[in-house]
Amino acid sequence: MLIDAIELLHVALPLRQPLQQKGKTFDRLETVLVRMESGGVAGWGEAAPGNAPLAGPEWAAGAFVCLRDCLAPALVGGGIDQGKEIEERLEPFRGNRFAKGALDAAWWDLKARQEGKPLHAVLGGEKQSVAVGPTFDRMESHEEFLALIGRAFDDGFQRVKLMFRPGWEVRMVDAVRKEFPTQTIQIDCEAALNLSFFDMLCRLDDFGLEMIEQPLAEDDLVGHAMLQEAVRTPVCLDEGVTTVAQADVALELKSCRFMNIIPGRVGGLTAALMIHDNCLDAHVECWVGAVPQTAVGARIGLALAAKPYFTYPGDFFPSDQVLAEDLAPPLLPAREADGVQRVPLWPEPGLGIEPSREVLEKYCLAKAKV
Repeated sequence: MLIDAIELLHVALPLRQPLQQKGKTFDRLETVLVRMESGGVAGWGEAAPGNAPLAGPEWAAGAFVCLRDCLAPALVGGGIDQGKEIEERLEPFRGNRFAKGALDAAWWDLKARQEGKPLHAVLGGEKQSVAVGPTFDRMESHEEFLALIGRAFDDGFQRVKLMFRPGWEVRMVDAVRKEFPTQTIQIDCEAALNLSFFDMLCRLDDFGLEMIEQPLAEDDLVGHAMLQEAVRTPVCLDEGVTTVAQADVALELKSCRFMNIIPGRVGGLTAALMIHDNCLDAHVECWVGAVPQTAVGARIGLALAAKPYFTYPGDFFPSDQVLAEDLAPPLLPAREADGVQRVPLWPEPGLGIEPSREVLEKYCLAKAKV
């Protein structure tokens, strides 16, 4: 298909509650929406790396400039018939995977709309709904913390994730496991530890956790391999999975037994599909992660999670609880006949939605058309 034009919108959407990131507080979520046009049809993508380079090296304002000045001009006017061709055209530009991923996702949405099929079907998804699980962070009251976890399990969520933070560590896990002795529980360290915490990480074997997510630094694949060899609890890579090549090295080193794949972080759906297939070949389980984002980004992740080998419940941050105003009505989980909470997928072509122009214009910080 010939790419006729690409529209870019940098927006700042109001949050329901302030977002805390490494000592910084934000009351709005900045993100970049991409609209790719071909033959009178348009597809949408989103780059949501965050308001500042805190969770990673990218941030929304930088992604907008990179897309406007470098990445989008490299695609407009050219023909692209496979997702791999986007990667090849953008290969001269280093990094900026969230920005590249937004273009890749927009192309897949465009392709699905041209074919008149839902995005999840075009990606090879076989599910009609996707299991998800909530995340719980530190709270002032242990009683409230345990009550919310209990409510999640009672409501039919198959797993919960606990953020593992300094001062909120092993004793927190011990308290949760005593309260919920048989339920599926995982922890997320967000790359905050190193091998000096080896003994503490080994102690976590006592709690029957489903996984320890990203305990060590993003680039420490060898350290993760050493840890995985020493502990019974599966290690999951998250921030450590940013490219297909990096994922392949991790699989070769046996650095993990799970991979959390976030489409934006790895450079888009094309790369995410390749990592999914490589995990299948290596018998390493994978699941779809999420970041704070709009309904556009959420649907991109849900479409990917419909693939058959994404067997573990994905991350889910319901935008109606995160954003005071979203670009489209959110998809919400519902309890199905088997008692499990899943998010139903959509039958409409592509992402199944058109982002609200009114909301985009209302909260737009900058826009461009290439």
